[in-house]
Amino acid sequence: MISFVRVDDRIIHGQIITRWSKEYPCDGIIAVNDKAATTPVLKQSFVASTDKKVFVWTKEHFLEKAQTVLDSNKRYFLITKNPVDMKELLVDNKFVPSDVKRVVIGPCNDRPGATKLGQNQSITQEEAEACEAMTNAGYDVFFALLEETAIGSWPKFRSKFGY
Repeated sequence: MISFVRVDDRIIHGQIITRWSKEYPCDGIIAVNDKAATTPVLKQSFVASTDKKVFVWTKEHFLEKAQTVLDSNKRYFLITKNPVDMKELLVDNKFVPSDVKRVVIGPCNDRPGATKLGQNQSITQEEAEACEAMTNAGYDVFFALLEETAIGSWPKFRSKFGY
């Protein structure tokens, strides 16, 4: 089962391991990112970052294993690097992550073409479209580096992107 859904441009790092896994119990982490899954040194760095079970899968492999994940009695975090990939899993491929209806958007670095929403939280128009699609599919798209530093849900920011 999925116990927590997160978008984080660093994928797996200290906040995931030390903070979020205390607030949302998990037995393992499933990171879905085509580049990380096919780059051995990246994949190994994520696996070595925690004593929890870590899977680093391509989107295709995740979709092949999706039902097995849902049927498991183990609790997993589902993490993608960007909102577009998460939207592809949740909306386009209709993966329903157990009873979880919140997608927590963590760090999204400032970059050309991105609109700053908060500290270390900037998204592009394409990512905004993904947030809109996830919201329209019934998810609470929630921007929070950490729970106590949350800046709000997607409806607060959508007008910056023409919605």
